[in-house]
Amino acid sequence: QADLVESGGGLVQAGGSLRLSCGAPRRAFTGYVVAWFRQAPGEEREFVAGIEWRTNKSTYADSVKGRFTISRDNAKNTFDLAMSSLTPEDTGVYYCAAQPGTWSRWSTTRAVYRYWGQGAQVTVSP
Repeated sequence: QADLVESGGGLVQAGGSLRLSCGAPRRAFTGYVVAWFRQAPGEEREFVAGIEWRTNKSTYADSVKGRFTISRDNAKNTFDLAMSSLTPEDTGVYYCAAQPGTWSRWSTTRAVYRYWGQGAQVTVSP
């Protein structure tokens, strides 16, 4: 059973938009770093975007800068990934992740995250 619960995703044509959301039924994200990763078929899971909850400072992979936005809602204890100008290369399973602590140079690394969502499929057709 995943620690985090994801919603959103789906099928969209190239150039379209989708939104993913992630929540934690059993923990508060205060004092955490939260992030989104994605995994295309046959590929490694890669960092997409992350945010330090306390400071609200965000970081993005170069491939999504200017197109994706990560945001957090402190009242709802959720964080979202708004995706626009999608391309077929954005297709994959998207995972949310969370780790207690502050942002560091390792925060783009999959291995540092303790808690994960179940994954949400995002498919972008040409």
